[in-house]
Amino acid sequence: MKVSELNPRRVFEIFDQITKIPRPSKKEGKIRQYLLDFAKEHGLEAKTDEIGNVEILKPASEGHGDAPTVILQGHMDMVCESNDKSFDFENNPITTIVDGEWVRADGTTLGADNGIGVAAALAVLTDPDLVHGPLKALFTMDEETGMTGAFNIDPSMLEGQILINLDSEDDAEIFVGCAGGVDTVCTFTYKRSFAPKDFNYFKISIEKGQGGHSGGDIHLGRANANKLLARFLFDLSKKYELALSEIDGGNLRNAIPRAAHAVVGVHTSHKEEVRVMLNEFAAKVADEYGDIEPTLEIKMESVEVPAYSIDSDTTTAIIRSVYCAPHGVVAMSRDIEGLVETSTNLASVKMQGDDKVVVTTSQRSSIESSKWNIANQVEATFLLAGATVEHGEGYPGWKPNMQSTIMKLASDAYKELYDVTPKIMAIHAGLECGLFLEKFPHLDMVSFGPTLRDVHSPSERMHIPAVERFYEQLKLTLRKVADLKK
Repeated sequence: MKVSELNPRRVFEIFDQITKIPRPSKKEGKIRQYLLDFAKEHGLEAKTDEIGNVEILKPASEGHGDAPTVILQGHMDMVCESNDKSFDFENNPITTIVDGEWVRADGTTLGADNGIGVAAALAVLTDPDLVHGPLKALFTMDEETGMTGAFNIDPSMLEGQILINLDSEDDAEIFVGCAGGVDTVCTFTYKRSFAPKDFNYFKISIEKGQGGHSGGDIHLGRANANKLLARFLFDLSKKYELALSEIDGGNLRNAIPRAAHAVVGVHTSHKEEVRVMLNEFAAKVADEYGDIEPTLEIKMESVEVPAYSIDSDTTTAIIRSVYCAPHGVVAMSRDIEGLVETSTNLASVKMQGDDKVVVTTSQRSSIESSKWNIANQVEATFLLAGATVEHGEGYPGWKPNMQSTIMKLASDAYKELYDVTPKIMAIHAGLECGLFLEKFPHLDMVSFGPTLRDVHSPSERMHIPAVERFYEQLKLTLRKVADLKK
């Protein structure tokens, strides 16, 4: 069966169209044009703001013009991760596969985060039978790599009374709060040295980890490829003189790194000992992670002598700091059972230009002071190693409002439809709602969506039955809002 043939048909037809449109973060031109064309095709008013967000308006159903204006909000971009490093996300469509009750992609991220939210909003705008008050559909850009659209949004796009964020990932759960976050970038400047000719060189690779969302999956204890690589290099450096010529791991600040590699050399007399060390290390990692990382691979291959290596002092500083830098859950919430309160993700290690290695980390917390506490711990770690450190602007959390009207209506809708009372939750992942609330404190907000798993990784998948429940909940919630008065 094709994705476009699934139910709810209207939602999946639009989602299928969206998967065919390349939409990496900061390169949303094609999906933006699709949205504008969609609005024009259906006779709806649309506009973009200066930064590139898109707004589509739909008048209220007859007799419901006095109802509160509802903003349906999602983001245009998607995380681009692939098992095939040559996959061109800027030009190639996503290939979707119906796999039992799930939709997944063929070796890449699916983009259901947040393509399914965008599809649901567009389906609502074109549903002739839906009764609703005044509607806005708001689609922001660059949510995944900086929330640029939300930071720079035209304030007029947030004029309304209620906002429903469609960027959550669990059926039968309604989110009323989220963590704030900040990125920390640590830069090492090194001197180039000639690679010793009497060394044997190897490419050591950590591959095919589970990865996942650095907010939603951080509590699962999955392997961080950067940390594993640094751990092995640290062990190696304690026994032998080591030349580091190349290091690379992870990609996105909000994804747990699935893969990392380094090109290193040791004296030719130690060639076989390094292979033995790696085999022993791989066995330890397999024992430690067990079923958590069933596909993880640790391997080594011989390579030619490189042209240069990183100077020994900086090599030591990089290995030690990446190895000892914090990663994972820092604290659990004492207010909401099972909720991660504070975490940090050692996201990427990248060589830049001819003399820099840049380490990027991402910190999250539902408590502002705790967010900065862990960010400062990361800073201190890398300052001790001689790096320069900069923190990003960060984004605020979203404090729950347990008296929310839209929370009650959305909960009542799900209960009425499925005789299940949904859980009222906060999420450790970052949502744009915190930024919206900072700009428009009066907004009554809620977030819900269908079940997604392993987002931000090529294992991303979406539960088909949950999409139908999500869409029916959305429609009934809008029907209930239509009966309210401003």
